[in-house]
Amino acid sequence: MHIAIGLIVAFVLVALLSNRKTRACRWRADRRQDSVQGSFYRCMHCGAETRKADGRPPKICLREGRL
Repeated sequence: MHIAIGLIVAFVLVALLSNRKTRACRWRADRRQDSVQGSFYRCMHCGAETRKADGRPPKICLREGRL
């Protein structure tokens, strides 16, 4: 019983705390295309591409028309 309640609470927290702007985005680093300007990332869901100097994937969807 406690496990079921814990799972329900966990799913609710994940749904509430997830970032809706990038829920569908799945950013993947392509180290072969890294350059001086930064790390190269491509979204496997929407196809957006970007470079980031800090080495971390974007936190928002960069698809055209969604900004």
